[in-house]
Amino acid sequence: MQNLKRKILSKLLFWGFDLKTTKQNIRGFHFYKKDFALLKRQKGDDNSFVFGKKYPILNERFVASGVMSGHYFHQDLYVAQQIFCNNPLKHIDIGSRTDGFVAHVATFRAIEIFDIRTQNAKVKNIIFRQADLMNLPKDFIQYCDSISALHSIEHFGLGRYGDPIDYNGHIKAISNISKILKPSGRFYFAVPIGWQRIEFNAHRVFSIQYILELFKEEFSFEKFSYINDHGDFFENKQLTNADILSNCGCDYGCGIFEFIKK
Repeated sequence: MQNLKRKILSKLLFWGFDLKTTKQNIRGFHFYKKDFALLKRQKGDDNSFVFGKKYPILNERFVASGVMSGHYFHQDLYVAQQIFCNNPLKHIDIGSRTDGFVAHVATFRAIEIFDIRTQNAKVKNIIFRQADLMNLPKDFIQYCDSISALHSIEHFGLGRYGDPIDYNGHIKAISNISKILKPSGRFYFAVPIGWQRIEFNAHRVFSIQYILELFKEEFSFEKFSYINDHGDFFENKQLTNADILSNCGCDYGCGIFEFIKK
């Protein structure tokens, strides 16, 4: 029954209908009317502030004070902290969130970002380069000693961002990232983990075992952290065979792998 409920809610969200928010808005409308009537009485004849257009925000009284859980919150903060501690000469990012991870790093150092999409904004400490990492320009060979790709490689080759369809797009991207990185350079790699699949055209989900096998020829495995299906963060997890085979109990978690280029 719970699985059916989740499927129905997922379908409604896909078409833009958020049942939870709708219920909160209906509940919040009562408070909106009551609070507005009280504010008008308090205002009385004072004209220091006139009333402009109505702008009801109906559900925020029922939610927590900001988001401090989930894949992006934890991975962006954690990897930015790692880069601060390791202090590489040049750090490159591949397609991670600009309003999360990239912004965190840009508060304390310069960062170059590569993305297949365009970006016209100019921001201090952020250098943007438009590039398709499935077709690496030659001038980026051994370009940096530190690189990140956080929740981005799972999209390569699925067309979500206008990239060409390529079943092996993730493999090509990882191979090219290896070429960008200098020997002994560090790669921060975060992707969804669980039973391995493509959920077209949103993303791939990877098994831990597949990732470790995919990287072992060109990289040494350094450490692993993860976010589980409930959005909780587990730092520097010592992986056992049982963890690897069960994907740390995740169906759609987020694995944060740190590798060193051989």
